[in-house]
Amino acid sequence: MSIIAWIILGLIAGFIGSKIVNRTGEGVLLDIVLGVVGAVVGGFLFNQFGAAGVSGLNLYSLLVAVVGAVVVLVIYHLVIRGTAR
Repeated sequence: MSIIAWIILGLIAGFIGSKIVNRTGEGVLLDIVLGVVGAVVGGFLFNQFGAAGVSGLNLYSLLVAVVGAVVVLVIYHLVIRGTAR
């Protein structure tokens, strides 16, 4: 996939993941970064369980990226809360 497709997929996945995890976005740049990282994490997790990872700019890849973004956001919030104390 091209870098533009990763950014678009990451933005959408990060936005949806943010809405699922905490109902508000983290900001456009952080949503993109966490979404792209989430796409990579989601692809890795899906591959570990025998399913295909991110394969392009399609609904299945969006699902994989959103699952990964939710995982990354949950870990992100646990780390942020842990360092805030």
